[in-house]
Amino acid sequence: MASFTKVNDFVVNLANAMDLDSDTLAVALTNTDPAAGTDVTADGNGVLANISEITYTNLSSRTLANVSSTQTSGTYKLSADDLTLTASGGTVADFCYVLVYNDTPTSPADPVIGYYDYGSSLTLNDGDTFTIDFGSNGILTLV
Repeated sequence: MASFTKVNDFVVNLANAMDLDSDTLAVALTNTDPAAGTDVTADGNGVLANISEITYTNLSSRTLANVSSTQTSGTYKLSADDLTLTASGGTVADFCYVLVYNDTPTSPADPVIGYYDYGSSLTLNDGDTFTIDFGSNGILTLV
Protein backbone atom coordinates (compact mmCIF):
# COMPACT_ATOMS: atom_id res chain seq x y z
CA MET A 1 0.00 0.00 0.00
CA ALA A 2 1.23 3.50 -0.80
CA SER A 3 2.21 5.83 2.03
CA PHE A 4 -0.05 8.78 2.90
CA THR A 5 1.30 12.30 3.48
CA LYS A 6 -0.95 14.77 5.34
CA VAL A 7 -0.90 18.33 4.02
CA ASN A 8 -0.15 21.00 6.69
CA ASP A 9 -3.06 23.25 5.67
CA PHE A 10 -5.51 20.41 6.34
CA VAL A 11 -5.07 21.01 10.07
CA VAL A 12 -6.16 24.66 9.91
CA ASN A 13 -8.94 23.89 7.41
CA LEU A 14 -10.26 21.19 9.73
CA ALA A 15 -10.16 23.56 12.70
CA ASN A 16 -12.04 26.17 10.63
CA ALA A 17 -15.12 23.97 10.41
CA MET A 18 -14.43 21.66 7.48
CA ASP A 19 -17.32 19.17 7.69
CA LEU A 20 -15.85 15.93 6.41
CA ASP A 21 -19.03 13.95 7.13
CA SER A 22 -21.15 15.99 4.70
CA ASP A 23 -18.65 17.61 2.32
CA THR A 24 -17.79 15.91 -0.98
CA LEU A 25 -14.35 14.32 -1.01
CA ALA A 26 -12.64 13.32 -4.25
CA VAL A 27 -9.26 12.31 -5.61
CA ALA A 28 -7.01 14.09 -8.07
CA LEU A 29 -4.20 12.42 -10.00
CA THR A 30 -0.82 13.86 -10.91
CA ASN A 31 2.52 12.64 -12.14
CA THR A 32 4.32 15.58 -10.51
CA ASP A 33 5.54 15.34 -6.92
CA PRO A 34 3.11 17.46 -4.82
CA ALA A 35 6.05 18.45 -2.57
CA ALA A 36 8.01 19.91 -5.54
CA GLY A 37 7.48 23.28 -7.21
CA THR A 38 4.60 24.95 -5.39
CA ASP A 39 4.81 22.51 -2.49
CA VAL A 40 1.22 21.71 -1.46
CA THR A 41 2.52 20.33 1.82
CA ALA A 42 3.91 23.76 2.80
CA ASP A 43 1.85 26.18 4.86
CA GLY A 44 -0.52 28.22 2.67
CA ASN A 45 -0.16 26.05 -0.45
CA GLY A 46 -2.52 23.15 0.32
CA VAL A 47 -5.06 23.64 -2.48
CA LEU A 48 -5.73 21.67 -5.64
CA ALA A 49 -4.91 24.69 -7.85
CA ASN A 50 -1.23 24.17 -6.93
CA ILE A 51 -1.20 20.70 -8.54
CA SER A 52 -0.60 19.83 -12.20
CA GLU A 53 -3.45 17.36 -12.62
CA ILE A 54 -3.55 14.82 -15.41
CA THR A 55 -6.29 14.93 -18.04
CA TYR A 56 -9.21 12.81 -16.87
CA THR A 57 -10.45 11.84 -20.33
CA ASN A 58 -11.44 8.15 -20.33
CA LEU A 59 -11.53 7.92 -16.51
CA SER A 60 -14.44 7.03 -14.25
CA SER A 61 -15.70 9.18 -11.37
CA ARG A 62 -13.16 10.28 -8.77
CA THR A 63 -15.68 11.07 -6.01
CA LEU A 64 -15.33 9.09 -2.77
CA ALA A 65 -18.36 7.20 -1.45
CA ASN A 66 -19.53 6.56 2.09
CA VAL A 67 -17.15 9.03 3.68
CA SER A 68 -17.36 8.87 7.46
CA SER A 69 -15.48 10.08 10.46
CA THR A 70 -15.37 8.51 13.87
CA GLN A 71 -13.76 9.35 17.18
CA THR A 72 -12.89 6.83 19.85
CA SER A 73 -11.04 7.81 23.04
CA GLY A 74 -9.71 10.97 21.36
CA THR A 75 -8.55 9.26 18.16
CA TYR A 76 -10.25 10.51 14.99
CA LYS A 77 -10.42 8.39 11.83
CA LEU A 78 -11.53 9.56 8.37
CA SER A 79 -12.71 6.66 6.21
CA ALA A 80 -14.30 6.03 2.82
CA ASP A 81 -15.06 3.09 0.59
CA ASP A 82 -12.17 1.96 -1.57
CA LEU A 83 -12.35 3.70 -4.95
CA THR A 84 -11.89 1.79 -8.19
CA LEU A 85 -10.92 3.95 -11.14
CA THR A 86 -11.66 2.51 -14.58
CA ALA A 87 -10.23 3.51 -17.94
CA SER A 88 -12.94 3.44 -20.58
CA GLY A 89 -12.62 4.53 -24.19
CA GLY A 90 -8.83 4.89 -24.19
CA THR A 91 -5.70 5.26 -22.10
CA VAL A 92 -5.55 7.50 -19.03
CA ALA A 93 -2.50 9.75 -18.57
CA ASP A 94 0.31 8.44 -16.35
CA PHE A 95 0.11 9.27 -12.65
CA CYS A 96 2.15 8.49 -9.56
CA TYR A 97 0.34 10.51 -6.87
CA VAL A 98 -3.26 10.31 -5.72
CA LEU A 99 -4.44 13.37 -3.79
CA VAL A 100 -7.49 13.38 -1.54
CA TYR A 101 -9.21 16.76 -1.44
CA ASN A 102 -12.41 18.38 -0.21
CA ASP A 103 -14.45 19.45 -3.25
CA THR A 104 -17.03 21.44 -1.25
CA PRO A 105 -15.37 24.57 0.25
CA THR A 106 -14.97 27.70 -1.85
CA SER A 107 -12.54 29.47 0.46
CA PRO A 108 -10.08 28.01 0.20
CA ALA A 109 -11.31 26.19 -2.90
CA ASP A 110 -10.56 22.47 -3.08
CA PRO A 111 -8.30 22.12 -0.03
CA VAL A 112 -6.02 19.09 -0.17
CA ILE A 113 -6.16 16.70 2.76
CA GLY A 114 -3.15 14.63 1.77
CA TYR A 115 -1.77 12.35 -0.89
CA TYR A 116 -0.54 8.86 -1.62
CA ASP A 117 2.78 8.31 -3.38
CA TYR A 118 2.78 5.10 -5.42
CA GLY A 119 6.53 5.29 -6.08
CA SER A 120 6.43 5.12 -9.88
CA SER A 121 4.16 6.16 -12.73
CA LEU A 122 1.05 4.09 -13.34
CA THR A 123 -0.78 3.81 -16.65
CA LEU A 124 -4.36 2.68 -17.15
CA ASN A 125 -5.07 1.34 -20.62
CA ASP A 126 -8.62 1.00 -21.93
CA GLY A 127 -10.45 -1.45 -19.66
CA ASP A 128 -7.84 -1.36 -16.87
CA THR A 129 -8.83 -0.63 -13.28
CA PHE A 130 -6.91 0.82 -10.36
CA THR A 131 -8.22 0.50 -6.80
CA ILE A 132 -7.34 3.04 -4.14
CA ASP A 133 -7.44 0.91 -1.01
CA PHE A 134 -7.98 2.97 2.12
CA GLY A 135 -7.59 -0.14 4.28
CA SER A 136 -8.67 -0.62 7.86
CA ASN A 137 -6.83 2.55 8.93
CA GLY A 138 -9.00 4.71 6.69
CA ILE A 139 -7.71 7.76 4.84
CA LEU A 140 -6.08 9.21 7.94
CA THR A 141 -6.04 9.02 11.70
CA LEU A 142 -5.55 11.95 14.07
CA VAL A 143 -4.58 11.39 17.68
